[in-house]
Amino acid sequence: MPYGVTVKEDAGSVRVEVQCSHQSGLFYAVPAEASWVCQPEHLHAHAIAGFFRELLEMGDPAVRQLMQRWGLYYRPRPLEPQEEGEQVQQA
Repeated sequence: MPYGVTVKEDAGSVRVEVQCSHQSGLFYAVPAEASWVCQPEHLHAHAIAGFFRELLEMGDPAVRQLMQRWGLYYRPRPLEPQEEGEQVQQA
């Protein structure tokens, strides 16, 4: 596997593999309470973005310190306009 981020879709779930020569891990995204509004092909993006948004909204200094230690920052962005008749619901 090349180093970096790989997204793999499977029956009812999405795996996001992250790997470099020093770290390796795997995120699983499965349908859950907060992801009912999202299309299955975007489940992983919806879950990761929502998780980080809510995690930072908690305002825990330990979370911010840990993210700074690893050089991770998250900033929610405005949603893109949808085509006429399409509604966007944010969970």
